[in-house]
Amino acid sequence: MLLSRKPNHADRDRRVEQDNVTAPPPAGLPAPSRQSLRGLDWFIFFLADVQTGFGPFIAVYLTTQKWTQVEIGLVLSIGGIVALIGQMPGGAIIDAAKSERLVAALAIATIGCCALAYAAMPIFPVVVAAATLHAAASCVLGPAIAAISLGLVGPLAIGERLGRNARFASLGNGVAAAVMGTAGYLLSSRSVFLVTFLLAIPTLIALSRIREEEVDIARCHGEMPREAKDRGDTNIWHLIRQKPLIVFALSVLLLQLANAAMMPLMASAVTARSSQWATVLVAFCIVVPQAIVALLSPTVGRKAQAWGRRPLLLIGFAALTIRGLLFATVRDPYLLVAVQVFDGITAAVFAVMIPLIVADVAFGSGHFNLAQGIVGTAIGIGASLSTALGGYVSDKFGNATAFIGLSGVAATGLLLILFVMPETRRTGMIAAKEMAG
Repeated sequence: MLLSRKPNHADRDRRVEQDNVTAPPPAGLPAPSRQSLRGLDWFIFFLADVQTGFGPFIAVYLTTQKWTQVEIGLVLSIGGIVALIGQMPGGAIIDAAKSERLVAALAIATIGCCALAYAAMPIFPVVVAAATLHAAASCVLGPAIAAISLGLVGPLAIGERLGRNARFASLGNGVAAAVMGTAGYLLSSRSVFLVTFLLAIPTLIALSRIREEEVDIARCHGEMPREAKDRGDTNIWHLIRQKPLIVFALSVLLLQLANAAMMPLMASAVTARSSQWATVLVAFCIVVPQAIVALLSPTVGRKAQAWGRRPLLLIGFAALTIRGLLFATVRDPYLLVAVQVFDGITAAVFAVMIPLIVADVAFGSGHFNLAQGIVGTAIGIGASLSTALGGYVSDKFGNATAFIGLSGVAATGLLLILFVMPETRRTGMIAAKEMAG
């Protein structure tokens, strides 16, 4: 008779974390070693250091080399276009790879060589080639990190692992920005790229600490062992047609459409109101969200399994909506730094949720990394449109109107999650049964 009792929602939610702990691991897949997990931590930390060197420092460096703004803009645009169109091919490459570690190592070596090329020969053909190769390598690295993480810990523990990944990436970004800014100030802007090249070495060392035999290839690709020969759900078109993937890709497009333009518009507003302290205030506006991400990301990963994905997505979109409205109304430049706490909340949520929900949706398909590429493409489209549309509205109607419009886009994403996006969380018992076939 106990089996016939219909469990209530409270009973279900209290069992989620217990399921996550007690579900038996698939046979032949022991828990990853401490060495591999620490290696992944430091790999992500140093990789964030390396990638930071290709941020705003490029424009600063090329300006000191007497490049025109048109030439700098062209190089940045080429890199952006390659990064956009390379998302899905990058994911497909990882899905086809026999060793994600090898592909990641080759990508890191390529990025290190690109940094050296920037420093050694800042001429147009070399810089364009370096920007293209860097963007292409980055398209592979993003899926590779998520794939290695999934291959190490499996689908039941991936939420907390992704939260830890986001923490180390945030810490790496913060440390690298400080180190490279100091090097650029004390030495020269060229030294930033030499530091970036040197940081590729500890990145490769950390990657080598991840034991190859502990990274399960089937789990890296989101595959699932089955006895049946008919595996129609592993078809790429079956994956692309899944409602959760389509809705989530549209929601992150709206996320970036609302988010990408906010920081540049806010920086312009701060400069207009307090030009003397603008650089310092903008720096704090960058550091505050990074600190929030480092603090909250592991908690987001744990709560994603306890609460489900949708409540956290709603929190992330709500924080972005509030941030836009506050930017439109707050006049004190110093209070704008406090508003950036909401940016940190949104970033902490989506740094974990994007690969986690993709892993949920692509579970069992064998195309986890291609699905990452699909969502990555949506993110790129949203970010590209955001800066153009935000700048246009700001020029025509003012910053306040632009921020209110961006907040409205974020609210649209919130409504999409609330009314259309299904819950994708799997409890430990369900996932264990599926993996057992």
